[in-house]
Amino acid sequence: MAKVGVYVCHCGTNIAGVIDVEAVRAHAETLPEVAVARKDLFMCSDSGQEMIKQDIRDGLVDRVVVAACTPRTHEPIFRAALEAGGLNKYLFEMANIRDQDSWVHANDPEGATAKAKKLMASAVGKAARLQPLEDKFVDVTKAALVIGGGVGGIFSALELADMGYPTYLVEKEPSIGGVMAMLDKTFPTNDCSACILTPVMVDAGNHPNVKLMTYSEVEDVDGYIGNFTVKVRRKQTYIDWQKCTGCGACAEACPVRTTNEFNQGMDKRPAAYIHFPQAVPKKAVVDMEHCINCAGRKLGQEPKISKKTGKPMLAPCELACPADAINRSLPLDPQGRIEEIKVGSIVVATGFQVMDKGWFKEMAPEHPNVITALQLERLISATGPTGGNLYMPSTADKKPKTMTFVSCMGSRDEKFHTYCSRVCCMYMIKQARLLKEKYPHMNIYMHFIDVRTAGKDYDEYYVGARKMGVNILKGKVGGLQIIDDHRLRVLAYDMEAGTPVEYESDLVVLATAIELPESAKKLAQTLGLQFCGSNFFKELHPKLGPVETSTRGIFLAGCCQGPKDIPDTVSQAKGAAGAAAVPLAQGKVKIEPILSEVITELCSGCGICVPLCPYDAITLKIHAEKPRAEIDITQCKGCGVCTSACPSAAIVLHGYEDEQIYAQIAALTA
Repeated sequence: MAKVGVYVCHCGTNIAGVIDVEAVRAHAETLPEVAVARKDLFMCSDSGQEMIKQDIRDGLVDRVVVAACTPRTHEPIFRAALEAGGLNKYLFEMANIRDQDSWVHANDPEGATAKAKKLMASAVGKAARLQPLEDKFVDVTKAALVIGGGVGGIFSALELADMGYPTYLVEKEPSIGGVMAMLDKTFPTNDCSACILTPVMVDAGNHPNVKLMTYSEVEDVDGYIGNFTVKVRRKQTYIDWQKCTGCGACAEACPVRTTNEFNQGMDKRPAAYIHFPQAVPKKAVVDMEHCINCAGRKLGQEPKISKKTGKPMLAPCELACPADAINRSLPLDPQGRIEEIKVGSIVVATGFQVMDKGWFKEMAPEHPNVITALQLERLISATGPTGGNLYMPSTADKKPKTMTFVSCMGSRDEKFHTYCSRVCCMYMIKQARLLKEKYPHMNIYMHFIDVRTAGKDYDEYYVGARKMGVNILKGKVGGLQIIDDHRLRVLAYDMEAGTPVEYESDLVVLATAIELPESAKKLAQTLGLQFCGSNFFKELHPKLGPVETSTRGIFLAGCCQGPKDIPDTVSQAKGAAGAAAVPLAQGKVKIEPILSEVITELCSGCGICVPLCPYDAITLKIHAEKPRAEIDITQCKGCGVCTSACPSAAIVLHGYEDEQIYAQIAALTA
């Protein structure tokens, strides 16, 4: 008969403040399988673990139950204690009497104590029937994938590459750089965004261990930690990047003009274009959706012959390209091509998008002089549509005399997003300071719910803006009234003065919320990622696992995990790279033995389990001239679907075997 040791934790007052710990311990002594029942103030402390080790060494116990907090964070601690004491670490069960009991029944100590007794007894019932299990290991593919080529993705890729691991950097746009490449300057130092980002982009482009896969998207991910097989769709560029020199001649020759996404729709770009001047790689692509097939040059067709000259009639982009990188005679597949890569770990750094201003009808979003803060970044950037000169979009040649900044558009708002987007206060202050320096006589009003400047040197930066004469008002803007094509009336409230505020403004800038990009939501399904309550990718644990996810081997970096500024993004990117490098450095990864196993003698070969497995881990193979189910342990996730469906009871889920479950149920219903 098993000798179960029960160890009940006070957890300070987290448990003992509600539950009668001594009563739970005493109840454990009455259970027939229990040989030892003890308690400690903190079972996870050295003294608590030593208590368990000593009882194992003395031969008092051969199974262990800890009634304490959550196994999500503390189970590894106690399993390690079992191993240190000389006992198989899987002969352990944990009863969560904190999260599932004392915390949720704080107003009912008597009921909480009764529930704790049942939870503990249930764990004892299972522990007494546990069997030793052994860890299994599989080899690792020593390469990494980083999805997203913004500042977070770039730093993750460089960290991994510097450790010596081949790293694929996938970016859906033609160039890496992300949103940071769109910024004019960065707070609180006001250094040029491109000046600090471009060298890092070039490093990524030139690093021997980094393979840039720009203008590409992850199509499918299969496998498990250490052995992921990833299909990447290389989108069709319609220009041979092996020949393209990035001269831009095709863009100059192209007669088409369409919305420039990089400049946030503030100007037009040609159908043949380079993403932005400092692009890495600096290669041109053709936007075939807006291409008008000049000179009748449809793809895959030989050119017509001019009756006048007798020469082929080529499209302007073909004629302009000095490297012969454009050949519209080729029957190029608009779907591009699929490239398959194998990696051991994945970092997701897909960044963010800013909320569309169209959601805020009270802010007259249809007016040309109502823009988002990211659009303003492009207007004041030297590489933007106006060469860095601030003109009102309605005139394109007149500077505004009065400007208005409105914070928290879509953030801290129950109608849209209840979270704070974190960077809005600071980038509005940055933009106001830059404009006040360049145009000292401009009247600038900033409307905040609260000013949040928690970063290093941030508050000093904010105080500096006030000293420069920026009018900072605490209170929400109720709405905007359109006066004419060029002016708006701002209707607001000054909470500090306790009075309404009304004035005319030439340009209104909305600090719209940071959101997860729509494209990232499809990626979540591909990778098996979860969303948090704010609709960003969910980390494994908000404090102890901020870069890990519930899918082993996949890590998070940057704003896809939640709003953050550039320093925090870089910090998390390096942390994610470090975590992603661990399995690569170890060279093998552990496969938990709590998996399904087929008892071949009982299997009838019916195949019912094969299509039911959500991980495609089961196949039928011939054993003794008969088909039998076989489970690939590297694919199995221990979900138990096959176990419950097998009509022959031939599949066992280790750690959740029938007698263990029945014993738990009996204890809970006693």
